[in-house]
Amino acid sequence: MCVAVGGCKDKEVDASDDASASGEVCGGDPDTEGPQCAEGLSCEPSGDPDAEGAQNYVCGAPLEIRGQVFDALTEVALVGALVSALDETGAPVGDVAVTDADGHYSLLVSARRDDAGLVLDALKWTLFVTAQDYQPFPGGVRPAIPINAVDAAEQSGDDDGDDLLQVIDNPSTDAALLPLSDDMTGGRTVSGTVGGEQPGGTLVVAEGTPFVRYTVADASGHYTIFNVPDGAASIVGYRRGLSVSPASPASAGDQDNVDLELLVEGDDALPIVEGSVNIVNAPGGAQTSVVLVPVSVYSDVLERGPVPLGLRAPQPPRTPSVVGAFEILGVPPGTYKVLAAFENDALVRDPDEGIAGTDIPEITIGDSGISVDQSFKITESLTVISPGAEIPEVVEARPTFVFSDDSSEDGYQVVVYDAFGVLVWENLGVPRVTGAANVEVPYEGPALQTGMYYQFRATSLKNGSAISRTEDLRGVFVGP
Repeated sequence: MCVAVGGCKDKEVDASDDASASGEVCGGDPDTEGPQCAEGLSCEPSGDPDAEGAQNYVCGAPLEIRGQVFDALTEVALVGALVSALDETGAPVGDVAVTDADGHYSLLVSARRDDAGLVLDALKWTLFVTAQDYQPFPGGVRPAIPINAVDAAEQSGDDDGDDLLQVIDNPSTDAALLPLSDDMTGGRTVSGTVGGEQPGGTLVVAEGTPFVRYTVADASGHYTIFNVPDGAASIVGYRRGLSVSPASPASAGDQDNVDLELLVEGDDALPIVEGSVNIVNAPGGAQTSVVLVPVSVYSDVLERGPVPLGLRAPQPPRTPSVVGAFEILGVPPGTYKVLAAFENDALVRDPDEGIAGTDIPEITIGDSGISVDQSFKITESLTVISPGAEIPEVVEARPTFVFSDDSSEDGYQVVVYDAFGVLVWENLGVPRVTGAANVEVPYEGPALQTGMYYQFRATSLKNGSAISRTEDLRGVFVGP
């Protein structure tokens, strides 16, 4: 077989071809003629495109991500879950894998290579996983966990040991999904294809139903949404540089071929969102980012939601760099929440609701761009020490929440939410701390559910007004 990912098309090739060994340049035009690689090798992009956008390709051992999907509460393997891998921009790097009877999957992904055809160590991916009657991963309070290319190990790809694969298979490639409550399960499965030359990564949302459902289209533009409630629904797509026509599936029953037809494609053909941030009371050189979240998938309680591919300033995967003015190009029609300092950058949106520039704006994009009519006030965050400083971690039955002290505070408030945005516990009267670098607040709420994901949030107060808080994506932990 001739393995082809990353835009190359299958083509039978004589193994004696000059460009047939790992590290050799793929012969021909890989987008039209197919990869000129020996059987068992992949034609992959080599390095980054040049200034004119031209991309070189090289032959290399195929890369697979392998893992298991299971129920987070019962640890039972999930069959039929759909698994995609997204690169650091949020774009899919292959098509969808389906888990088997044991919950296992094997996902062939495209990856940039060095001149020897080896996967670049700096590459990272995250999983996006959906299944019938389960919350998507990532979702709710749960962040995506990076999968690192440096963990790829060489394995045999066949019984004879002739073909070699690069394989990543470790705890970061497993996904534990949280089951939906009984009133949110069932419904229809709706699938189809997103139009356009580059539809991969489109956030596809079933809007207009009691429970909004969503997914991310794979590299070929195909999507599947589970658990769509019966009744009228509109299937809508969101992606930078792409506008597609909404589709209306039947009001009941599973339905295929609910396609989103292309309207217009390209950043220049779609509006711009612009605005500015004002970073105060933060370390020198502090920089942040701004993202757009469709209101249909935005949680007012958690103040978050999935960000469509590319609807971010700066353009992903660049690190936060906004210090004043910002702009987001190629925004498709829709209504969005504008979130500043949403990512882990040691900053947060100023939580003081008594001053201007601290609310979360909502904007509607039509045929023209828009300027956000406020300057976001951004301030230094309270540092999360534990649990969940970097990644979710399993806690004891009665954890203690630890975060950095705000030297100018009168006191604190600490709240705990579960992965579905349900308030589990709150302590609104935590006293101020003197003579210590950190604040420690013991959990005194109801018993934590084994396998459930939670997040604690701390807010500092001065004269009754909020002055800082922990970051939006930290403080996530798992019940014992």
